[in-house]
Amino acid sequence: MSEVSTGRRIARAGYSTLLRLLVPLYWLRLHWRARREPLYGEAIGERFGFYRGDAVPGALWVHAVSLGETLAAAPLVDALRRARPSLRLLLTHGTATGRAAGVALLGAGDAQAWLAVDTPGAVRRFLDHFRPVAGVLMETEVWPNLLEQARRRSLPMLLANARLSERSRRRGARVEVLLRPAFESLAAALAQSDSDAGRLRSAGVREVIVTGNVKFDVDPDPALLALGQRWKERAGRPVVLAASTREGEEAMLLAAWRSVAAPAPLLVVVPRHPQRFDAVAELVGAAGFTLSRRSGWGDLPPSGAASAEVWLGDSMREMPAYYALAEGALLGGSFAPLGGQNLIEASACGCPIVMGPHTFNFAEAAERAIGAGAATRVPDMASGVQVALDLASSGGAAQRDTQAQQARRFAAAHQGSAARIAARIVAALDASPPGRD
Repeated sequence: MSEVSTGRRIARAGYSTLLRLLVPLYWLRLHWRARREPLYGEAIGERFGFYRGDAVPGALWVHAVSLGETLAAAPLVDALRRARPSLRLLLTHGTATGRAAGVALLGAGDAQAWLAVDTPGAVRRFLDHFRPVAGVLMETEVWPNLLEQARRRSLPMLLANARLSERSRRRGARVEVLLRPAFESLAAALAQSDSDAGRLRSAGVREVIVTGNVKFDVDPDPALLALGQRWKERAGRPVVLAASTREGEEAMLLAAWRSVAAPAPLLVVVPRHPQRFDAVAELVGAAGFTLSRRSGWGDLPPSGAASAEVWLGDSMREMPAYYALAEGALLGGSFAPLGGQNLIEASACGCPIVMGPHTFNFAEAAERAIGAGAATRVPDMASGVQVALDLASSGGAAQRDTQAQQARRFAAAHQGSAARIAARIVAALDASPPGRD
């Protein structure tokens, strides 16, 4: 056995031992999260590889860890079903929001489950129970033990809509002895961009194909766009949206908003994570602003909401409505060093985007959006607020309309990834050895 192989085995053994030691803390965290999001408390045994019920013979396994990946998987699943009408799907997740959204992707005979924690025993039990014919991991989900167990079973694994930021590549290089075997075991990575492809190759993936970003194929729900327009009528004034904000960004936003001259536009804040809704509501109140919460409405804001200074978007899966409501959107995750959030949905909804300096998780999409005139980059939150105010002003109407049209064109110009990825997955299924089910 070579020194390289020995080093890799030792690294994976150390990693596995650490995960086993952390299992009790993980169990406690799931129960803690379940107090606010009850779905975390359901089927906890699955998290550790203990599954009930029958498997799905011959299923294609798709892992979409959270809400963003699950929404991105929707057009891919549609494309797969068109290409392979007999497809049976096993859909796994890691977050409650992802699992809740994933229900809409299931058809007759499909299954849904939590993905087991990445200890050798748990992933063995997962694969032994479901026995999929191939696996598709959405975006960045590279797990050493899972991919090692798949390799031992000759189970083809593909990384779809794959991305790897320069920051993640540098971090991964520190534990290359652990991660490189995982990347090398992938049958292919279907990359979002040329830059992602280069970094994935350097990480060890043997076959990398640029197929584009499947999120461009997610069409906004017309009913939600219409709902946002009705909210806008109720608001009765211009609207600035802070979309998918992350911890620390709301405080920066509210501090900048204090200096906005009256009459100020309506500020709408939509936090990225539902467990932070109450905390953000407290921040708004502590900053001295009057607040109306989406969770307190029916379909439409009540009459008193129009006089509130801030609306809190504490609802799930209504982002197209929030984008349709706004004159412009501050992109969450980009004003703190968190890498940014998906800007494609905002573009498809025709909402001009104002982003901060930190978009390393979506670097190529961000630069393309700027180049297409769909987005503007600013150095900090105060500058972002000023640009958003300009868009919301009566004098900014022409610029706003132009940028909205450019945003829609930008989103439409990059569609087609779902069909390209589906074709590669179907080819992998056809090449898979018979009898896996």
